[in-house]
Amino acid sequence: MFDAIKKLLGIKTTDYTQLMAQGALIIDVRTKGEFNGGHIKGSINIPVDKLSASLPKVKAKDKPIITCCASGGRSASAKSILKANGYSNVYNGGAWQSLNRKIQN
Repeated sequence: MFDAIKKLLGIKTTDYTQLMAQGALIIDVRTKGEFNGGHIKGSINIPVDKLSASLPKVKAKDKPIITCCASGGRSASAKSILKANGYSNVYNGGAWQSLNRKIQN
């Protein structure tokens, strides 16, 4: 039912499993302390306030990048920063725990 409503409204859903199969990079933009308290295996931690200065670490501008944080706010900001700097394939994964469940299925 929800899929039919989304289709009618033109809302696209992101297949995070497919993005992972394409070699997506997950950037967790929470603080180091938050990241150390739990994170998605294989993700890298670049706090959102350090992202602009850390862009040289994120080399492939066309590779899928998924941002995540605690609730989705900081990851939305991170997506905007990446897009503004020429990264073309960026997705806001929202809360890291929710994203982790989506990519594990």
